[in-house]
Amino acid sequence: MTTVVLFHSAYGLRPAVLAAAGRFRQAGHAVVTPDLYYGGIAETLDDGFTLAEWIGWPTIAERARAVLRGLPEDTVLAGFSLGASIAGGLLAERPEAAGVLFLHGTGAVPTNVRPGLPMQLHVADPDAYATPDKVAGWTRDASVAKAEAFTYPGVGHLFTDEGLPDYDERAAQLVWRRCIDFLAGL
Repeated sequence: MTTVVLFHSAYGLRPAVLAAAGRFRQAGHAVVTPDLYYGGIAETLDDGFTLAEWIGWPTIAERARAVLRGLPEDTVLAGFSLGASIAGGLLAERPEAAGVLFLHGTGAVPTNVRPGLPMQLHVADPDAYATPDKVAGWTRDASVAKAEAFTYPGVGHLFTDEGLPDYDERAAQLVWRRCIDFLAGL
C-alpha cells in the first residue's frame, strides 16, 4: 500500500477525481483528494482558469503544500491537468516521493529529479495543453527518471472525466489499469 495525493484540475474537486481516488483505494492505497478551491467548482474549463486566477497560484500552491505536510515523505504525487502541474511543481520539494502520475497534463519535471523515480504521463493525442512539443520536453526532462509516457489518440483533453464531453470509456479504463499497475509496482 502507498499513500497518494491526487490534485484536481482547473474545474475543481469534481466527481471524476473522487472516482479515481476510489479506484486507487479499491486497489489498497490510501488517497487524499485536497480541495484547493475550498468548494469552488467550474462549469467550463475557461471558468476554471478564471477561478484559479481569482484564487491565485501562490494560494493554490500553499494549500497543496499544507496538505503534504501531514503526509508521508514517500507519498505519490498525482494530478489531473492543472493538478499535474501542481504535482510536478511540488516534486522538487518532495524528493522522496515514491512516484508521480501526470494525468492530462505534462506538469514540470524539476531539473534535479531523482534518478530512477517512477513517473507516468497520460495525455490525449492531440491535446492543446499537452502538445507534442510539451510531451517531447517532458520525456526529455524525465529521462533520468523511470518515466513512461502514454498518449491516447482521438480523445479530448480530460477524457477520464465521465461528466465531461471529452469522456472516452475505453481510453479511461486503460489509464486506470495502467495507473493501478504503476502504484502496485512501487
